[in-house]
Amino acid sequence: MRNLEDLFEHQLKDLYNAEGQLVNALPKMRSAAHNGSLKKIFEDHLNETRQHIERLREICKELDIDPKGEECNAMKGIIREGEEFMELNIDPDVKDAGLISEAQRIEHYEIAGYGTLVQFAEELGYADIAEKLTQNRNEAYRTDERFNELAKERLNRKAR
Repeated sequence: MRNLEDLFEHQLKDLYNAEGQLVNALPKMRSAAHNGSLKKIFEDHLNETRQHIERLREICKELDIDPKGEECNAMKGIIREGEEFMELNIDPDVKDAGLISEAQRIEHYEIAGYGTLVQFAEELGYADIAEKLTQNRNEAYRTDERFNELAKERLNRKAR
């Protein structure tokens, strides 16, 4: 990498791959959940993630970048930990609380990644692209908040 433009491209591809991995992981998380509200959040998050991927494709097309070519090892590790957790034979309420924890790790990774990309896009003068990336980041914030509210309202208490 020679400059911020190269770093931006690298980070964009990395997040594109992370979102692609997430599309494969979310149905498993939804299936492992017991609480209906939690299943719904996972389903909504899957649809939202597909939108994130589409926006990233649009950005890459606009910049004449092939979005493929990077593997996000960080997301791979977070998902692997989640899969290991899902295999545990534990109380359903505890499992749901743990699934929220795993999902929030994913959300925080997304928020950090999009936050960085927004700053890079602004620095590079890509206002429209920064706006699309901000939309993805804000959706990740809202999803994280939904997980948080569900945990506080019900699931953490039930898991006691």
